[in-house]
Amino acid sequence: MAGPLDGVRILDCTTVVLGPWAAQQLGDLGADVIKIEPPEGDTTRVLGPARNPGMAAFYLGCNRSKRSIVLDLKQEAGRQALFKLAETADVIMHNYRPEPAKRLGVEYEKFEKINPRIVYLATYGYRAAGPMGSKAAYDDIIQAGSGLAALQTVVAGQPRFLPTIVADKTSSNGVVSALLAALFARERTGKGQSVEVPMYETLVSFVMVEHLYGETFKPALDTAGYKRVLNKERRPYPSKDGYFALLPYTDNHWREFCTLVGREDLAKDERFQGMANRLKNVEQYYATLAGLCAERTNAEWVELLKNSNVPHGPVNTLEDLFVDPQLEATGFWKDVDHPTEGKLRMPDIPPRFSKTPAEVTRLQPRLGEHSVEVLTEAGFTQAEIDAMLKSGATRTATTNK
Repeated sequence: MAGPLDGVRILDCTTVVLGPWAAQQLGDLGADVIKIEPPEGDTTRVLGPARNPGMAAFYLGCNRSKRSIVLDLKQEAGRQALFKLAETADVIMHNYRPEPAKRLGVEYEKFEKINPRIVYLATYGYRAAGPMGSKAAYDDIIQAGSGLAALQTVVAGQPRFLPTIVADKTSSNGVVSALLAALFARERTGKGQSVEVPMYETLVSFVMVEHLYGETFKPALDTAGYKRVLNKERRPYPSKDGYFALLPYTDNHWREFCTLVGREDLAKDERFQGMANRLKNVEQYYATLAGLCAERTNAEWVELLKNSNVPHGPVNTLEDLFVDPQLEATGFWKDVDHPTEGKLRMPDIPPRFSKTPAEVTRLQPRLGEHSVEVLTEAGFTQAEIDAMLKSGATRTATTNK
């Protein structure tokens, strides 16, 4: 059977990661995603190792399950082509800030007149209504502004960025959920709407889930910041031959763990009786776990805890993930033969559906690979397409060579 979003058509005008990864997830779920690129292509096409120009690793990670069409939206012919595609689309998504979107003439009101059922999603740095609404933002800037970088001071002694583009990817998941909600609302009401997904507000919400803490109350009952995780000793602990992760979190976990390591005395220790006391004495709690972890090798810990309910696990490197037993057992890594890029490795689609299975519908497209196909589907004649090719309003994979 087709994926759960079969029959949904999405015009993806986004670039880099935030929008493209969201659109890829929607494509994996069965949507017909048309990636609309400028003549020079998405910037990620040149980031990272590549076998062929314009097909770099970064691009390949965010753009499967899509078709690619080139439209120069700075030209009237390119904008008119986009408007015509919007007549039968369910979604248009872009990451132009409000002012550039207005200059390009691609505001929501234009699309609403063309297709009242369309969901128009704009995703960018900050809510447009605020004083930062016109400012550009990338992952580093949002990590800094949202408080995420400052949290690293606990372990690094100074603000540091997480070594992953967490702001982009967290916001990307926000795009997916917002679009699905808007499509559901349209099914109920018959009407589309404009949706805004800002990175900054999304990440502040993300960070403050646990870190609002005492400031949840007015007046505050404590400072902001969840004390258990704001501790430099919260880390994988050194074992006899490496590092290992241990977290006997609940009261049952703690009692079972103490029994397994032969330290029933710790289960009776008043400092550690009950989650509230373990939080109050979190530094001693972590120090105790660190001391116990150093007494065994990783293999000995795995053997000791394998039949228990105590949360535990190894510290995997990026390379370890390619041979991880859990990922191997569930078929997470997929080898595919790309028609131009050869054999590629790709991660699986994480969710599984019992009746509408998700699948990778297409491998990553070359720049403009489907320009003629998509324009023809939209009703353009060959003469009109030839005129657009001649003017540069569109391009194909052939004309990019």
